Amino acid sequence: MHSSTRILVALCIAVVPGVAVAQATLARTPLTLERITAGPTLTGMAPSSPHWSPDSKTVAFLWSNPAHPDRSLWLVDRAGTVPRRLLPASNTGRVGEFVWTPDGRAIVFVQADSLWRVTITTGARTALSSGRGEVSELAISPNGATVSFLRDGDLWLLPLTGEAPLGGGPVRATTVAVAPIGDIPLGTYYGRDVEIGGATWSGPSPAYAWSPDSRTIAVHYVDRRGVPRFSMPYYLGDTVQMNTLRRGAPGQANEVRKVGLYDVATRAFRFVALPDSSRTRVVHFAWSTTGTLMIDRESDDAIDRTIHVLTVAAPTPRLAWHDHRDTRVYNDIASAWSADGRSIVLTGDLDDRYRLYRVLPGDTVPVALTAGPHDVAGPGIPRGATQSLDYVSSAPRPSERHVFRVSAAGGVSRQLTTMPGTHAPFVSPDGRTIALLSSSDVQPTELYLLDVRAGAVERRITSSTTPAFATVPWIAPQYLSVRNGRDTLPLRIRVFFPPNIDSTKHYPVLFGPAYSNTVRNRWGGMNGMVQQYLALEKGYIVVQVDVRGSTGYGREFREKFLMDWGGGDLDDLESAVTYMKTLPFVDASRFGIWGSSYGGTLTIYSLLKKPGLFQAGVAAAAAVDPFQFGSDDVAIVRRPQSHPDAFKRGALQYAGNLRDHLLLIHGMQDDVVPFASIVAMAEEFMRLGKDFDFAMAPAATHGWTQRPYYARYLMNKLVTHFDRHLGPGPR
Repeated sequence: MHSSTRILVALCIAVVPGVAVAQATLARTPLTLERITAGPTLTGMAPSSPHWSPDSKTVAFLWSNPAHPDRSLWLVDRAGTVPRRLLPASNTGRVGEFVWTPDGRAIVFVQADSLWRVTITTGARTALSSGRGEVSELAISPNGATVSFLRDGDLWLLPLTGEAPLGGGPVRATTVAVAPIGDIPLGTYYGRDVEIGGATWSGPSPAYAWSPDSRTIAVHYVDRRGVPRFSMPYYLGDTVQMNTLRRGAPGQANEVRKVGLYDVATRAFRFVALPDSSRTRVVHFAWSTTGTLMIDRESDDAIDRTIHVLTVAAPTPRLAWHDHRDTRVYNDIASAWSADGRSIVLTGDLDDRYRLYRVLPGDTVPVALTAGPHDVAGPGIPRGATQSLDYVSSAPRPSERHVFRVSAAGGVSRQLTTMPGTHAPFVSPDGRTIALLSSSDVQPTELYLLDVRAGAVERRITSSTTPAFATVPWIAPQYLSVRNGRDTLPLRIRVFFPPNIDSTKHYPVLFGPAYSNTVRNRWGGMNGMVQQYLALEKGYIVVQVDVRGSTGYGREFREKFLMDWGGGDLDDLESAVTYMKTLPFVDASRFGIWGSSYGGTLTIYSLLKKPGLFQAGVAAAAAVDPFQFGSDDVAIVRRPQSHPDAFKRGALQYAGNLRDHLLLIHGMQDDVVPFASIVAMAEEFMRLGKDFDFAMAPAATHGWTQRPYYARYLMNKLVTHFDRHLGPGPR
């Protein structure tokens, strides 16, 4: 039997009437848009930021369970399952970042912009500094003498002991910060003209690092003064104001990104001399245990990657490794020092897959440490005590992300995680236990502990969801492989089928939210709950497709996306539509699509270049003009000076093809995809006499669902649009 025929038969069997009767008879709470968009009323607040104590005995993390609504510090022993709140219930106020002291006896944390230290055994708290502005990137020097943090665009230092190299209160170590040019703090590109901190896109985290001898701090420096000014009118003040910020488009000047060295004793600050600082992002930088600084950089167009090394005594950077390939798109790369500090472990795409490699500075051919038809996601995590590397991989299936361990010398990897889903690992210093932030299609993120030994399984630590969450019969989607036109690689799709499908009737189908890398077994947040709502309460079949550009399927499939948005990716969608129409309970005349950002782009281009494929679409924050793409988009579109043909792919030229029902959603303060670009699209539709709908939010940025009242209003517009033009439920 042909594979697609087997899938079809299995689906028909799975959704015949009566199969899901037990689920339908459960007493349940209706899922509504109001409950989804009003806040974390169903899912609660997930745990975050697990940090191991230096002795590997305890995990500290941030959490707010239903009994304690303020986000606070919690602890759990490595052998335990019951967490305890470190701060008393009377201590209210959201706890921000925190860090263990090197001796493991205390934790320094941020609360209301103030710094505190709490002793683990007694819970005694000591105020270190009062609130004088937002604190971020909290750290402690390796010798335990100094607390460091970022504030107001500079690096600050605060002595923890009498032996600290500085006296008194917090000291502003660097003085590079220059204020933003605008007064309205909205948008991705809003930021200081100069600062110690992250880049607008894909900056290193953390933004600074102590040397192992505590004498030097490497920092990430950003200068945006050469980036063009960009303005948008803001209408919600007493008078109309211009929201002005620094924003570059492909081909324009980008921000300068450098690494600097700060001498703690002399307070001297100097830059590491590396070229092309306005066309290259700093992927990562880190000190080895022996005091060598590694700087991993990649060109904005993703074509070139270089790793340099240096020491404080010999500060001239030496090229440790270089890689070049013209066909790269957005690149999921990472790096770390090996446990002994002699070699670099990098994640790279040197062949068909992302793998872990070992590079000795000066090597021209890295040694592959992982194998198999799967992609490594993120860095390798070295653990010297176990002589191993832990990493996340798309094995055994592209829809999931599991944790694996491999010898530091390479070889056969061992899968550690057992639960289906997506896992983010935090490995104990001794390598014996892993804290996991894990989620799945039907389970929001929770904290687990996993002992690294044969036969061990995950132990759940937190339960964050409210009682009402359990009354919703969340749908577990089905993962399918379907034929992708003439492509030999199968296309992966994820499908939410309404419960109790009546196979004698015909159901509408919605594709969305459309984007790359969506066919993943993980909790989808607000968008995921909207998918569930559409299937559970409205009777739509909801589909997502891993269109080209997605990872987990090899280099060729990923790099087909280069300069081809609104091209082959539409063929991928069409292949999935063709498959869905073969199901006997699908209404071939009622197909819709929606998405935001690139998903909005897919929606508009689908309706304009393949009219009739979808009968209705909702395009939110849609990028339609490559000349107004963002500074990071050179990785997919390159620059008009070097690739002018790529910039002839704007959507306005296809506006005359609109015949299906289109709703545009856009935030008027969107600086990633400027509101002006979609206004030009609307103007062209009007000029051509096309019928369409337009919903906007006055202060919404690219993340137009961030304010609950915008999310409620605009999501209701989305659902109403499909209900009106497709009709919910079966016919």
